[in-house]
Amino acid sequence: MSRIGKRPVTVPSGVTASVEGQTVKMKGPKGQLQFVVHDDVEVKFENGEVKVAPRVKTNRAQAMYGTARAQVANLVAGVTKGFERKLEITGVGYRAALQGKNLQLALGYSHDVVYKIPEGIAITVPKPTEIVIVGNDSQRVGQVAAEIRSYRPPEPYKGKGVKYADEFIFRKEGKKK
Repeated sequence: MSRIGKRPVTVPSGVTASVEGQTVKMKGPKGQLQFVVHDDVEVKFENGEVKVAPRVKTNRAQAMYGTARAQVANLVAGVTKGFERKLEITGVGYRAALQGKNLQLALGYSHDVVYKIPEGIAITVPKPTEIVIVGNDSQRVGQVAAEIRSYRPPEPYKGKGVKYADEFIFRKEGKKK
């Protein structure tokens, strides 16, 4: 049994929640989000709380209802606070700049990498070596951060590349004579 799935998700004031069939919808100050719950999971909204429970006693249902509860909690967090991911760029000549709706990255290639910013995501560049990604959908913020990082992941010898701000790069020693 999932210990996380047993706890109900409390909906704070200022957020309206509704459950229609298997779709959970949240609307708050940061926008609105929705999530379609797996068929093996039962969702109820009562007394200002969203409760999740497995419909049947299968391994799949047990696995999915903890996940569904976490997704619903992410909806509440997204419409109230939003999500933020910070990236750091390390390397000589590596930098980022915003150009309208595009993020331009100089990452040591013969050309600049131009990343089109998707709808619902805001990207700021406080310093040329720092990128801040903000949005209300946890999955989309993480996906955008992963896509930007994938252009030049950090390498283990000098640590050059794009890394998450809280990421630790295990460094290797270079070759010896």
